[in-house]
Amino acid sequence: MNGHDEQGTTMSGVDPARLNDQQLMKELETIHRTRHDTLLYGSSDALRAHNERMAQLEGEYLRRNPQRLVAAGRTREGARERTRAESAAPRT
Repeated sequence: MNGHDEQGTTMSGVDPARLNDQQLMKELETIHRTRHDTLLYGSSDALRAHNERMAQLEGEYLRRNPQRLVAAGRTREGARERTRAESAAPRT
């Protein structure tokens, strides 16, 4: 499934390393948008291909952006803080 041709295209799309930043973001947006339907309604082969492609695209994004901004609330510690704050908040 990951065979490459001479243009750097895999059976599931262009090699993410060959995409420019704008193309990579567009591919990521598309694959995330289609994820839910693929999970619910896609065949096992479709879901496997989706998983592989998403991993390729996300891996390339992370490779290009190792210092990306990480929101404190999206870390384990941030989630723990949020849970503590929610449990300490008065109930109405």
